[in-house]
Amino acid sequence: VGLFTELTDAFIQDLDKTRYQDFGEVMAYCRRSANPVGRLLLHLSNRATPENVACSDAVCSALQLINFHQDLHQDFAEHGRIYIPTDEMAAHGVTEEHFRGQVSDFRMRSLMQFQYRRADRLLRAGAPLGCALPGRLGLEIRAIIQGGARVLWRLRQQQNVFSRPRL
Repeated sequence: VGLFTELTDAFIQDLDKTRYQDFGEVMAYCRRSANPVGRLLLHLSNRATPENVACSDAVCSALQLINFHQDLHQDFAEHGRIYIPTDEMAAHGVTEEHFRGQVSDFRMRSLMQFQYRRADRLLRAGAPLGCALPGRLGLEIRAIIQGGARVLWRLRQQQNVFSRPRL
């Protein structure tokens, strides 16, 4: 029940929270918006060991971050949301004007390359889950991880960080 409550809390938060001060705030959101899905699947398959939960959390958080990264324009244009931490934006010299005008200059690309590397590290940290789970579930997790890695690869190749990658 607690996992469903966390999901609901994250959906409610999305109604009014549009900025995240630091990466800790972003990860707190991921812990409630993405990680419960993986944990529920582990519980349903009787595979919710501490090691599997940790790997699942890493994969789910990474996939949530990748989703944010590929939807920069849409999140801002439709909901006024920026999921990139404001302290990291400031450190790279990026402002909301970059999002408003879809400015993909050196500063914005540098900021996003930093974001992509972090998401990649998280995804790789959780990758052992694909081999830890048996049968079809393990196969599906491996495919999901490969899909996330491929989206990240495409994001890294694009000059326009506001363009949604196509696989």
